[in-house]
Amino acid sequence: MSPRRRAAVVGVAESALGRTPEHTVLTQQATAAGAALAEAGLGRDDVDALFVAGGWSWSPAVVLSEYLGLRPAYLDGTNIGGSSFEAHVGHATAAIEAGLIDVALITYGSTQRSDRSRMAPRPATLTEQFERPFGLPQPVGAYALAATRYLHEYGARPEQLAEVAVSARRWAALNPKAFHREPLTVDDVLASPMICEPLHKLDCCLVTDGGGAIVVAAEDRWADVATRPVVVLGHAETTTHNSITNMPDLTVTGAARSGPAAMGMAGVGHDDLDVLEIYDSFTITVLLTLESLGFCKPGEAGDFVDGGRTAPGGALPMNTNGGGLSYTHPGMYGIFLLIEATRQLRHDYHSGDHGDHGDHDDHDTAPAGGQRQVSGAELALVHGTGGVLSSTSTVVLGRS
Repeated sequence: MSPRRRAAVVGVAESALGRTPEHTVLTQQATAAGAALAEAGLGRDDVDALFVAGGWSWSPAVVLSEYLGLRPAYLDGTNIGGSSFEAHVGHATAAIEAGLIDVALITYGSTQRSDRSRMAPRPATLTEQFERPFGLPQPVGAYALAATRYLHEYGARPEQLAEVAVSARRWAALNPKAFHREPLTVDDVLASPMICEPLHKLDCCLVTDGGGAIVVAAEDRWADVATRPVVVLGHAETTTHNSITNMPDLTVTGAARSGPAAMGMAGVGHDDLDVLEIYDSFTITVLLTLESLGFCKPGEAGDFVDGGRTAPGGALPMNTNGGGLSYTHPGMYGIFLLIEATRQLRHDYHSGDHGDHGDHDDHDTAPAGGQRQVSGAELALVHGTGGVLSSTSTVVLGRS
């Protein structure tokens, strides 16, 4: 067999973040898409595949194609929640390897903070009909069930959950775009209002507007791009359930399947990885994911993150933009994990951070960008989680 063409991320961008009432979902997507293509040195005519998740339309990829003036030969509207975009990278890579496409544009946009739509009711599906009528708040209630089981099963402590939020905030302090950058302690997290026991307000992700875009290109187009390609080395995805009542084990996520598969495809082990970008919809999401990915044994994630291991200066940098807990979280966060991993592997922050804050309170100027850069970063693992711990997608990226 002839060798397969490699695929790489060649452009990334966010749109305005925070609260952006001047934007629609389409303008969020279009702004990010234009910026990502411009960074890559490519134009709309180069795009032959469009990947979209989210939005209000029956067919967001078709609507966005019309809005951007695209006529792609390949469309993918896969929506598996926050892990959709890691899946999109995998799908785009497979299509590139098969010779079906050359340049893929992946986009997302949301105005849920401006619209106050985060908790908007929607029809129950399948076994959700046995949860919603009895008052289980979604999605926080489902994650609280998993957290309660985890604390009971392993004797973990709320302070260990809080450590995840504290580490994220320390990274956010280095990111001028982060929604919250003020100092945060474990005591602050535990003193914040209880939202759904045992999860406090600061155990829960932000609710923001925002959008993002990623450009993935085939190897024979890399000479045309203006950035250093970040190669897709491995990818995998899975689902274990839809409603939380059907999760096979409340303490084990689909990362136990997608993680080893993606790492096996990439030919890397845990000790090879320099950066982790892990979906942090809630603090419990991170602990369960670290264990399911195999970074530590069941019940050990609390001790694993203790002492700032994943914070700036720690042995295993994680969520280096501040994550969904402190940076941004416009509903489906997975695209921002990929954007940050790409920038870390390109060593972008040696020359300073990127700009606009969106419409939210400003804080003191963050330290120089080099403090945020993970020194010598060569390999990153990106992991998305969707639904109520329902779907997972894992991508391994490498510096070319």
